[in-house]
Amino acid sequence: MASAAPFIDKEGTAMATTGKKMQSKAQEAAGKAKESAGKAMEKDDLRVKGAVEEREARVKQGAQRTKEAAAGKLKPKSGS
Repeated sequence: MASAAPFIDKEGTAMATTGKKMQSKAQEAAGKAKESAGKAMEKDDLRVKGAVEEREARVKQGAQRTKEAAAGKLKPKSGS
């Protein structure tokens, strides 16, 4: 079976960033859920794991925004 070609945008680059963004958003949400569950059940280990997972996702999102800004794909925020 032949492998599927990646989706290509107008500039001819693979559109992997959308998938990465979705993964990091999902990781952030999972981290928040774990942290909340840890608080509710008074389990510090679960709360800490969730907090770490959430922060890791935020770092990944920041790195992705930096990459996009460096590549000129981001528009500056208005009102800055």
